[in-house]
Amino acid sequence: MATSAERGHHVRTRLLHAAAELVAEQGWNAVSTRMVAERAGVGPGLVHYHFASLPALLTEAALQVMENVVDSAADALDRARTAPQALDLLLADLDHYPGDDPASRLISEAMLTATRNQALRTAMADLLDRFRTRLTDRLQAQGVPDPRRTAAVLAAAVDGMMLHRTLDPALTSAAVTPVLTRLIPTDPTAQQGPQEPEGHR
Repeated sequence: MATSAERGHHVRTRLLHAAAELVAEQGWNAVSTRMVAERAGVGPGLVHYHFASLPALLTEAALQVMENVVDSAADALDRARTAPQALDLLLADLDHYPGDDPASRLISEAMLTATRNQALRTAMADLLDRFRTRLTDRLQAQGVPDPRRTAAVLAAAVDGMMLHRTLDPALTSAAVTPVLTRLIPTDPTAQQGPQEPEGHR
């Protein structure tokens, strides 16, 4: 028999999944406490038992999805042996999100909401900074000049691709990789493997 803590964790997980689905389907501002509870199959009171507020639930649900996307991209970077290969793997991973999928729609909603929600904006900025750090590490290890700012531009390009695919599904890795690769000229004498980046921590 499950303990009360296990049952609570299960309910919390269901609420997060339900919230993420509804934001992607209905839009951030259209989601209500009752909608989330009905989708999760629990009473409305449990939403406020497990979360301080509906915005807190939606924020955590969105960040959970975004963290999964970022972790997948970061794992792709770790498999690369050269800077061009890192970019190629990163963009190939992005092809899992064609623009009309739930994760892409949820991230679009979160980006818009973050312009007027300080807590969400701060959390998303922290997530972006962690990804930029991983990308900077990989670029510097491969001798890319100005790796920190190059990482910032590449991260912005990747985010833009994800948002624009809603309008233009042709923005695939095959179409974009040759263009973005021009941003990462490499030093052929650079050592393989990660090195400590210059002053970005």
